[in-house]
Amino acid sequence: MCLSGETYAACCGRFHAGRGFAATAEQLMRSRYSAFVLLDEDYLLRTHHPSTAPAALDLDPAMQWRRLDIVSTGGGGPFDTEGTVEFKAYYRHGRDRGVLHENSRFVRDGGRWLYVDGDILA
Repeated sequence: MCLSGETYAACCGRFHAGRGFAATAEQLMRSRYSAFVLLDEDYLLRTHHPSTAPAALDLDPAMQWRRLDIVSTGGGGPFDTEGTVEFKAYYRHGRDRGVLHENSRFVRDGGRWLYVDGDILA
């Protein structure tokens, strides 16, 4: 689903089920992408930093996320406290197709990686 090469259960599924936490910002990015695919609002809100988290998300069941490409990472490793992940997420919505290209910021807070915010790239 997130194209990490692992099965869903061995990768994002364990994070979604609360049986572990992402060790890197990239792992969190991949698991959040999968949560968008599965419309898992609870996981998305749990992994969003409280300083920037919305009260709720308006996930669109008609949005079909097709593929995730990680373009680059900066920091975000097991011993870092901050990191960035630039990604492209390909989608289909009705007859429209597109790409969400974002550079996301993450922080490690209380030993867990959390999504802070991101800049949409052209």
